[in-house]
Amino acid sequence: MRVFIPGVDGYLGWSLALYLAARGHEVAGADAGFRRRWVEEMGSDSATPILPIEERLLVFKETFDGELRFWDGDLCDWDLVEEIFTEFRPEAVVHLGECPSAPYSMIDREHTTFVQRNNVMNTLNIIFAMRDFAPDAQLVKLGTMGEYGTPNIDIPEGFFEVEYRGRKDRLPFPRQAGSWYHWSKVHGSNNIMFACKLYGLRATDVMQGVVFGTRIDEMGDDERLLTRLDFDEAFGTAINRFSCQAVIGDPLTPFGKGHQRRGFLPLRDSMQCLTLAVDNPPEASEYRVFNQFEETYDVTELARKVQKVSGDLGMDVEVINVENPRLELEEHYYTPDHQNLLDLGYQPTHDVEAEMKVMLEDLLRYKDRIEAHKDALLPQMRWDGRHEKVHYLK
Repeated sequence: MRVFIPGVDGYLGWSLALYLAARGHEVAGADAGFRRRWVEEMGSDSATPILPIEERLLVFKETFDGELRFWDGDLCDWDLVEEIFTEFRPEAVVHLGECPSAPYSMIDREHTTFVQRNNVMNTLNIIFAMRDFAPDAQLVKLGTMGEYGTPNIDIPEGFFEVEYRGRKDRLPFPRQAGSWYHWSKVHGSNNIMFACKLYGLRATDVMQGVVFGTRIDEMGDDERLLTRLDFDEAFGTAINRFSCQAVIGDPLTPFGKGHQRRGFLPLRDSMQCLTLAVDNPPEASEYRVFNQFEETYDVTELARKVQKVSGDLGMDVEVINVENPRLELEEHYYTPDHQNLLDLGYQPTHDVEAEMKVMLEDLLRYKDRIEAHKDALLPQMRWDGRHEKVHYLK
């Protein structure tokens, strides 16, 4: 199958390109290098060494004996999107080409409007390109579990049955996003749902939990195939950030009370789930939603797991809570469904600590890279608009 990956140079995008190529798919991608520049703007760098995209493409060809066709550019540029779709004619599009950071979207007005414009506009461009040049292709769009917020009821997969004043209907589950970034993802979901109805497109909206890990099997022992691993306040997600803190001996820092509950899954599971969606497309005009995660965890529970695995590897680290820079419930009910991917054959990796061990062993090799940018580990961007480092609560 011909699969186009917007955002192919990113954490998930590069990994997915390797995963799909190893399974015989023809892969193409596009990227403007935004993620590299955003992380640099945060005063940080990938913990793992990442080759320039030109060299990555050469290593890909060497490894898989086939080309990863690549376009360098911004998908908000319609002429570029039209060129890609007319030349490559994708049969599936796995859209990973959006800014994936809530904190980045909360910095100030300029960052808010950039994230909204980038994420909403490039998705609309892809929708219209599919309508005009690849109407039978499937769109697999990376959403986020953060679209739902933390309602005090169970979270279905996109839709639920509701009865009101004696009448029943199946409706989209209400979204309660907690950042300008998450609202951009809600807007994208709504636009895709409407496009399926309007143009007969087919789409899978993947509400993904928080991904962690440094590798998938397809990378082998070749350092040149590694994907990026960010740990700064804007792009470093919880377990990845905790693991980088552990490697340099810093305290692990859950926000606030540290009882926020979220869905998490290893990088290798994310690849498995996205590929299942690609290989099992919906019908024309169908918009479906998959909640993608391995299990839900309390953030402090995860910090304790990283602490335990670090201890097994000879690292003695503390867990110390810090002020919460975000506006969020810190203790809440959280029970989302995730049956759709299991029905397609998803086999979750249940040994989270084993995945953490692999990641920590990888990161120990790059301790100096983390040390060089350790100031990026603690947040200073607060949801109330202040810019000052958070304080330890101990």
